[in-house]
Order: sequence, then C-alpha cells, then structure tokens
Amino acid sequence: MRKNMITNDIKKANKSRIVKFIYKKNETSKQEIAQALGLSMPTVLQNVKELLDNEIICEIGKYESTGGRKAKALSIIETVRYCIGIDITKNHISFVLLDLIGNIVSKERKREKYEDSIKYYKNLGESIDKFIFESHVDKNKILGVGISIPGIIDKENDLLIRSHILEVSNISLKKFSQFINYDTCFENDASSAAFAELMLCDKNSIYLSLSNTVGGAIFMNNEVYKGDNFKSAEFGHIIIEPKGKTCYCGKQGCVDAYCSARELSKYTDENLDLFFDRLNNNDKKCVEVWNNYLNYLSISITNLRMIFDCNIILGGYVGGYLDNYRIELDNSLNKYNNFEVDVTYVKIGKYKKEAAAIGIGMHFVDKFFNDLNWWLYKTVMLRRKIDLNIIVFILKK
Repeated sequence: MRKNMITNDIKKANKSRIVKFIYKKNETSKQEIAQALGLSMPTVLQNVKELLDNEIICEIGKYESTGGRKAKALSIIETVRYCIGIDITKNHISFVLLDLIGNIVSKERKREKYEDSIKYYKNLGESIDKFIFESHVDKNKILGVGISIPGIIDKENDLLIRSHILEVSNISLKKFSQFINYDTCFENDASSAAFAELMLCDKNSIYLSLSNTVGGAIFMNNEVYKGDNFKSAEFGHIIIEPKGKTCYCGKQGCVDAYCSARELSKYTDENLDLFFDRLNNNDKKCVEVWNNYLNYLSISITNLRMIFDCNIILGGYVGGYLDNYRIELDNSLNKYNNFEVDVTYVKIGKYKKEAAAIGIGMHFVDKFFNDLNWWLYKTVMLRRKIDLNIIVFILKK
C-alpha cells in the first residue's frame, strides 16, 4: 500500500513538473520535456494527453527542437483561469487581473487612504467585485485574490504584526478579507514583488525592492532562501553609514534611511512621479538628492554583490524609473566595485509599479499548478454531474 502511495505521489509530481516546465518555457515540445525533466517518453505522452484533454495546454504549431526536427509545440491555455493581485499602500490600492501565464488582462490604481475601519474593508471588497465585473471575465474562473501589504506578516496566525507605512500593528488579516468573495492570501510587498521577478528565474539572484521601505529576496539553488528564522533579505536594515540618519527601526545608518522611495518623494509631497519630472527638468534640489541617492544605492548594491556574487535585480517603486538612469547608475557602481568593470550583473526589474500586485496574484497560479491533480479531478466530477443532469432531464421528458 505504501508503495502505491509513493507511486501516486510521483505521478502527481510529474504532472505538476511538466505543466510548470511548459509555463516557464512558454513554448516547448514533448521531446524537450522528457529530456529536461529526465522523464520517459511514455510518462510525458500520458501526462500531456491528459493536460490536452482537460484543456490546460494546447498545441500551437511547430517547435524547432535541438535535433533540428520540428515537433508540435505545446503551450499553456492562458484563459483557463485568472487571478487577482492587489497592492495596498498608504494612499492607494492597485488591482491587476492576470491570466494563467501572468499576462496583465486589466489593471487599475485608485487613490484610497488606508484606515483600519469597516468602511475601508467593505470598500475593498466592493472594489474587487467592480474591478472583476468591468474586466469582463467569468468570475467562476477566478482562482483567488492575493493581497500585498507593506509590513511584517504572520501567516500562521493571520496577523499583520506591524506596518510602518500603514502605521498599524497587530491587525487581523481577516479584516482585509471579510468582504472578499474569493479565496484570499497575503504576503509582504517586497516578497510579493520578488516572486513576480523571480518566478521565471533560473539563476541565483538577489531581488532588491526600492519602495517606501527597502526589502527583497534571496533566490538560491532554484528556491527562495527564507533564513533560519524566516527573516532573510532584510536588506533595508544593513548599516551603510555608521552614526548616520535614524531609520524607522531605531538604528542609525540603515539602507532604508537612504534608499527608500520616500527619501525621494518626501521632497515632492510624497509624489514620486513629480520628483522624477522635476529631476528630468534639472531641478537643482532634485538633482542633488538623486546623486546622493545613487551614491548610497551603489554602496548597497556593491555590498550585496561582494557577499552573494550573483545577479541583482532592482525593483520596487524606484526600480520602475531606473531604466532612464542606467548610465548614471553604472558610473556610480564603478566607483565602488574595483573587481568588475562590467556591471551588467545589475538588472532592472521587469514589472515596475505592478510587481507586488502581480507577485501576490501569481501565488494562486503557482498553487493551481501544484494542485493540478485536484483541479483535474474536480473538473471531471463537474462534467460527470452535468452529463448526469442532462440524462435525467432527457429521461424525464
């Protein structure tokens, strides 16, 4: 019996591995799946047939394999399921609707000042329903709603322990979900953004989030390193200026006190767009602040490079603007890294301002792939029920 259980577990794992491989590759072939995952061709054929029959994947034409022969290309059917990602900040709520491969189907950002009140939480639930309705998708295809929050989250006890940005502590996460009509999950904003950037990553990487606080993630050996106490990647609290500016944590000289987005937006009434508009117009104060910011950011990046020796992905709110300042950033980095002239190990994040919302939403896609056998079983049972109802209806007539 134990042997049968192990065999079943392996079969379930194989199906998830195959669909995740197709997802990561975007397009692939049965031959490439077998070779990359070390599976026999009969195993691949059996699983692919089941995925095709249940309309999780489709054949989309010809695929140029490494052997030169063209095989049928396999790809995920994007519209099988959807998920919602939400990023809550002090003054805004951002919504994204994602398909099964992470494409943004629709998005919205609305000004809504956070407050710990029934009114706020009820409005959050109503806004989600309105957003889904206006996106014109079948609500029955929604896997769930992920909510990104700037703060320390205790998932085991459903608790927002502390949020410096939202200025609250010990808030039950159930308050946020009480008016939401879908499965809900929560994650810290930096971790959410890191998941968005790293979910397709196949190299060791550091994600550095430059939002209203500084955080990130460590991606090593194809998984996120959480640390012994689940407190890894608190990059914002590395000291880079002894006896420097006081951080909100109480220490002096933390990265957060020099490289958070608020260190820029505080000069333009907390409007980051306005800061960069003025910077582009060579506003003297903004240029001075920006040069100082780049200096400390370069120190922080160089320290991470010396420790981890891998790519560093820059994201968060400030990361969304860095493409326009790549030359200035590279020049600043070269002042501190004497070991490397080539600084292409620093990458600018792909997802810009929506990274946190995308990342927390995609947690449901990841869960869908992991629980694929359960979803397929549920689909089969639903089809049988529909078929039975049709038969009963015909017999009654």
